[in-house]
Amino acid sequence: MERLQKVIARAGIASRRRAEELIASGRVRVNGQVVTELGVRVDPATDRVEVDGRPVVFPRLVYLMLHKPRGVVTTLRDPQGRATVLDLVPGVPERLFPVGRLDYDSEGLLVLTNDGELAHRLMHPSFEVVKVYRVCVAGKVTGAALKRLREGVMLDDGMTAPARVQVLSRREDGTWLEIGIHEGRNRQVRRMAKAVGLSVRRLIRIAYGPLRLGNLPPGKFRFLKESEVAALKQSVQLDAGTG
Repeated sequence: MERLQKVIARAGIASRRRAEELIASGRVRVNGQVVTELGVRVDPATDRVEVDGRPVVFPRLVYLMLHKPRGVVTTLRDPQGRATVLDLVPGVPERLFPVGRLDYDSEGLLVLTNDGELAHRLMHPSFEVVKVYRVCVAGKVTGAALKRLREGVMLDDGMTAPARVQVLSRREDGTWLEIGIHEGRNRQVRRMAKAVGLSVRRLIRIAYGPLRLGNLPPGKFRFLKESEVAALKQSVQLDAGTG
């Protein structure tokens, strides 16, 4: 069961605040009855909701995982004409939005969905959803640099929260680290690395909350399993039955 104004907003008819105004003005019916109370809860699967006499139709909720390659922007459209993540999900008629961002040169796991409530919670810092990255940096990494990353780094927008950091390997192309953070600042991992004197050569997101990129090839996508959607919702304290 969901609040009526939230159901109207999720259907894309109006913002939640505007939906409250529609309800208060007597323009919304539930199962044929005018409803003016904002606290009313409805079940979108069984209750008939109408706004100005027109039935509210809910779009199919879609959840997918994309392996974003380098050279693609995480926007719905790009004024410079560069490829966007939506170009990589042809054949999906629903209007999807990326959950968070990966910059132009970064790769890896990106969630796309039209479930606005889930997307909002996954990105909101209060839920502390952990994102995990594999990062190749030039040269060797000192113990002092690792300590600073683990304890928090001062950036121009404040101190970062402690990060989970481990050294995966030291190879000819540089040192590979695994870094886990629960904040979502712009280009945060790259800025953290720079702040401790490290130059990022490659950055791949391999996990977002309970989701794992696995062996999904770059540039490809797949729909999430029901169990994966449920795990995502559970990670942000959202009823798995919602939507």
